[in-house]
Amino acid sequence: MQRFYSNGKLLITGEYVVLDGAEAFALPTKFGQYLDVEEGTHNQIVWTSYDSDNTIWFEDIISFQTMKDKQTEDDNKSIKNTLVEILHEAYKLNPSFLDGVSGYKIQTRLTFPKLWGLGTSSTLINNLAQFLQIDAFELLKKSFGGSGYDIACAQCNSPILYQLVEEKPTVKSVSFNPEFKDKIYFVYLNQKQNSRNAIANYYNKQVNIASQLPFFNSLTQKVINAVTITEFSNLLEHHEVAMSHILESATIKESLFEDFPGTIKSLGAWGGDFVMVVTEENPKNYFKERGFDVILTYSEMIL
Repeated sequence: MQRFYSNGKLLITGEYVVLDGAEAFALPTKFGQYLDVEEGTHNQIVWTSYDSDNTIWFEDIISFQTMKDKQTEDDNKSIKNTLVEILHEAYKLNPSFLDGVSGYKIQTRLTFPKLWGLGTSSTLINNLAQFLQIDAFELLKKSFGGSGYDIACAQCNSPILYQLVEEKPTVKSVSFNPEFKDKIYFVYLNQKQNSRNAIANYYNKQVNIASQLPFFNSLTQKVINAVTITEFSNLLEHHEVAMSHILESATIKESLFEDFPGTIKSLGAWGGDFVMVVTEENPKNYFKERGFDVILTYSEMIL
């Protein structure tokens, strides 16, 4: 058996504008996904995907021919269709993975609940790229699309600065170890956001982003280098307000947590998945009273 693993991700700054070349600060998570590959039979892939609680959330059989020809089915098989599309693009990048093989048995296993949105797709794409020895960024581009910061997190074991330079990914490891790390929490908003839809919405609203990139780049650098919790919180709030204007949308704090005595920042796609909370006091009671039960400390979440 061959086993591959990729880290999950959280985008701390530069959400959306990273698509247009802004520098973005991202953190790989302690959670991720495994991919196990064994030889199979009948010129097909027997695929099983396990959630973190060991339940099967997807299983199907995909023939080599289906993958080669990108044969998709009706809408109620949308997970299978997506997988076929990814495998088809992977096959085009390395057709030799079918040479001399009669089949595969592939299992994926998340170490976080699928609904958390920490990178079910990006960890899969990076794992497949490792298995097939192809470029994960290229596979992402040809299948899901997006900036690729999530692929960078899948591959890195430290905080990163990510940027698209002439549409090519550049990844730099950065040091982020502030004294106030124990004042940073991550809260799940009880709903998963569709990244593709969120990106489409961003492009629909876009106005002269290029002129704003220096502002976001400067903000990202200051966030990474912030020395005090007050400075860090103020910078995150500036970022939220700026993105709020671009997206023509209220910040998450304005929408849901106006009375919270601290800073709340959206991460990645606005309106779903996790938010980052910065506060002097333990916020668990505040969020649990409002029905948000998944609250992780920085050390529990971040690699």
